[in-house]
Amino acid sequence: MSTYAVGDLQGCLQELLLLLQLVDFDPQQDRLYLVGDLVNRGPESLEVLRWVHAHRHAVRVVLGNHDLHLLAVHAGLAKNKGRDTLSAILAAPDAAMLMDWLRRQPLVQQLGKYVFVHAGLLPQWTVSQALGLSVEVQQALSGPQAQAFLAAMYGNQPLRWDEGLQGYDRLRLIVNACTRMRLLAADGSLEMEFKGELKDAPADCVAWFDAPGRLSLDATVVCGHWSALGLLVRPDVIALDTGCVWGGRLSGIRLEDGQVFQVPSRQPPGRE
Repeated sequence: MSTYAVGDLQGCLQELLLLLQLVDFDPQQDRLYLVGDLVNRGPESLEVLRWVHAHRHAVRVVLGNHDLHLLAVHAGLAKNKGRDTLSAILAAPDAAMLMDWLRRQPLVQQLGKYVFVHAGLLPQWTVSQALGLSVEVQQALSGPQAQAFLAAMYGNQPLRWDEGLQGYDRLRLIVNACTRMRLLAADGSLEMEFKGELKDAPADCVAWFDAPGRLSLDATVVCGHWSALGLLVRPDVIALDTGCVWGGRLSGIRLEDGQVFQVPSRQPPGRE
């Protein structure tokens, strides 16, 4: 049995199938962790959801910002954006079933020393705390208040974590940290606009994984989201978004031995 983690798919099913063929993935024995953004911008978002749902006995996912956006659009609480490729999902006869499954997925999962999240963990959070905060969001997203939560989900405020935060402010910050974060400012607040390479980051900001006092250093955080960062493999963080949907590569790693596998994108070159 082998365990693999794979970066952002964003509707790139053919690349995923090629990668799984490369590693000889056996869904009866092996396990696959997908680090969010299953859908959007790529050509086969509906097919990705159907494949993952059909293989859910062998596949574990965490939600990314594009997955949450899809849920909001499907609920009529947000509109398709200019480059969104969600229309086939919205029109599909099994859309309701797929959305019901998707909204029950967590923001954070753990397997031994590995912690899976789409964007990252705030430095103030221990792994156990992050898992608990993920449950808070999962309960809101899958419960009777899901519509209200999705309606309140968008926005950048508050920017700094405080254990005393309550209600939708608390949930929104958890979501933003887990699915949108790249940089933190010197005062610990989320820098929500930067999408470029780390070398071009503002001088007063630091990558979330290099923030001082980080309490999750006892784990290896496996994430995606930051395509301009590219592949990064360290004892404390594995970043796997290598821009497949933008013409880069789809990257995966076998957790047992750390071997990295990549396949080239079939998508035209572009930038987020």
